[in-house]
Amino acid sequence: MRRLLLLLCAPFVLLALPASLPAAGSAPSVAIFYYPWYGTAAHDGQWQHWGQDGHTPPDDIAAAYYPADGVYSSDDTAEIARQMDEIRSAGVDQVVVSWWGRGSPEDARLPLVLTAARADQLSVAVHLEPYAGRTLASVVADVAYLNRVGVGTIYVYEPFDGITVSDWATARVALHAGGEAFYAETPMVGAAAAAGFDGVYTYDIVTYGGRMFGRLCQEAHRHHLLCAPSVGPGYDARRSGVDQRVKPRRDGFTYDAMWRAAITARPDFVTVTSFNEWHEGTQIEPAAPRHRHGLYRYGTYDGAWGLHGAAAQVAYLARTAYWASVFRKTSPEQLKTRQP
Repeated sequence: MRRLLLLLCAPFVLLALPASLPAAGSAPSVAIFYYPWYGTAAHDGQWQHWGQDGHTPPDDIAAAYYPADGVYSSDDTAEIARQMDEIRSAGVDQVVVSWWGRGSPEDARLPLVLTAARADQLSVAVHLEPYAGRTLASVVADVAYLNRVGVGTIYVYEPFDGITVSDWATARVALHAGGEAFYAETPMVGAAAAAGFDGVYTYDIVTYGGRMFGRLCQEAHRHHLLCAPSVGPGYDARRSGVDQRVKPRRDGFTYDAMWRAAITARPDFVTVTSFNEWHEGTQIEPAAPRHRHGLYRYGTYDGAWGLHGAAAQVAYLARTAYWASVFRKTSPEQLKTRQP
């Protein structure tokens, strides 16, 4: 509640929060990628993901930033409720949950996310990850299963990893039997259209910057697909051992530039990478300064948009609310002359 009050009091948000959000189940305006894969020794009996690449939580975690509320368990109903409140406050209307197949920890936590999201009038989609053994047959079974638990929108990460365009096309009828919507993470719009996807998104904010959004959306619309380019605040995965590339946040300028490019591209909706992918440093979840003698000094949001202290911790939530409102209310032509 303390952070939500700070968010509502942030100076550039008072005019930015939308009067209302689309009802759950309708097409999104803004969707955000969400990770339910964290665990703590106290809550789950072991550390999950925080200790990636040899780190030793709770003080030493596999991330360049540190959560404002400390490391948490994605199996904690209070934490999930807090996160959904923050996502709602940020003007987002769809949560895209990372999902690694039936029986995975992410699958076990999906009902908790569904309950908390619906309490905040958020729709829930699944980010179908390239789990071990993912095949066309397993995906068809996954979609039927997810439909039964109430998820009808699927974002497919690396859709052509082991599954061909023609494979997807042959399963089109089966995959859409329950009225599901499918989005492909790819810049190859023609392939996505031939495969039977309903739209495309980019997810990777390093490889796919704002300069390519216009071309992506123009091509998508020529193929009668929806276009949902992905924006993000920055990228730093060095402490997780995943990647050595860095896309600096530049005190919020990176996020503003990607949002502006996305809106100018005339997308059907915008996707945000991410709410809480701490390992890759793309999170907009609140972060706070943390430093222990002899340990790594974690990054902070201090200085973003001129904010400091407690206000800086929620700066990216607040700025997401601002841009979500701009997207819903402003044409690309107006955006060219509008100052954030």
